[in-house]
Amino acid sequence: MKAIFIVFHALAEYSGITKKIRYQVKALNDCGVETELCYLGWDEFGNQVRWVGDKVQKNFGTGIKAKIEKRFEYNSLYHYIIDNNISLVYMRSLINAEPFIISFAKKLRKKGVKVVMEIPTFPYDHEGKELPLPNKIRFYINKLFRYSQAKNLDAIITFSDYDMIFNQRTIKISNGVDFDSLPLKKTYREKPSILQLLVVAELHYWHGVDRAISGLAEYVNTNDQQKVHLNIVGKPERASGFALKQQVEKLGLNDYITFYGPLSGDDLDRVFEKADFGIGSLGRHRSNITKIKTLKNREYAARGLGFIYSEIDDDFEAMPYIIKAKADEDPISIKSIVDFYFSHNLNPLDIRKTIEPNLSWKNQMQKVIFTIFAK
Repeated sequence: MKAIFIVFHALAEYSGITKKIRYQVKALNDCGVETELCYLGWDEFGNQVRWVGDKVQKNFGTGIKAKIEKRFEYNSLYHYIIDNNISLVYMRSLINAEPFIISFAKKLRKKGVKVVMEIPTFPYDHEGKELPLPNKIRFYINKLFRYSQAKNLDAIITFSDYDMIFNQRTIKISNGVDFDSLPLKKTYREKPSILQLLVVAELHYWHGVDRAISGLAEYVNTNDQQKVHLNIVGKPERASGFALKQQVEKLGLNDYITFYGPLSGDDLDRVFEKADFGIGSLGRHRSNITKIKTLKNREYAARGLGFIYSEIDDDFEAMPYIIKAKADEDPISIKSIVDFYFSHNLNPLDIRKTIEPNLSWKNQMQKVIFTIFAK
């Protein structure tokens, strides 16, 4: 069996999303499905191209024409899929329901190809709040065509609890973990002199990092026994990330907070190694999401960190190493994190074992394959 995993954007190796995509492709191959990754990018000459694996499937050239064509040219990709006897097309939504993709999916299904689309977050309409005007227009166009798009799929892959999305059946999975790629913390400090907290996020407003910063300001002003430091890994260039830096300046917390920017590979591993406790999403209620299965929760657990979050994540609700924060706008109580840490045994290996093997990407992608090709 052959599959192609289609991404409608370029990849960035520091990005958690890119890592997730690569893990999913690897998992499909581990499940016995020969899978290629298809994505947009550039060649060595600066041409905008569509890659399939390490080969250029379509060269769009340069300039405005190339930028436009890469958004609607799917005929060559259709023929590539048919000519290579690919039986499963797995698309990752970029909030881009539009006639060209609908026609692409419709033609494939007429040829007997199974077509599914992963919607990474649902509901997602409120995520357009902080986007620039061109992206808001994309959200509007998506609203016009998403029911028609869903009608021309075999299923929608979701990390939510919805049985139907846009009148199409769903296949419900969890975000997974590639355990081979995430090293377990080597050290566990029962009594650190400085408790090192860690945020790893894209730093959108719904991650609620501002709540942790506000909570740290309150803690610093009222507690002087246990020192705490907050480490933030992510892109501070976006508007919400820049606002976090302004918040830190205003509160006078420069000595208590470090912004690392985006990290990957060994650099990210080193930051995780020195961390004691993770900060998950604290503002998903801002985008009207109650239940979600985030990547960061799984990465914290896989690496052996306890963590705090505010949404409902059924894979972790009963775990002894998590703290549930209220889904509101109050500052996070850093003292409660300190008290929790020093009163619990947060051994990294014990934490990791709680999600093996159920939350492996291989296990999760196997669910997709079984459901789609069930007789």
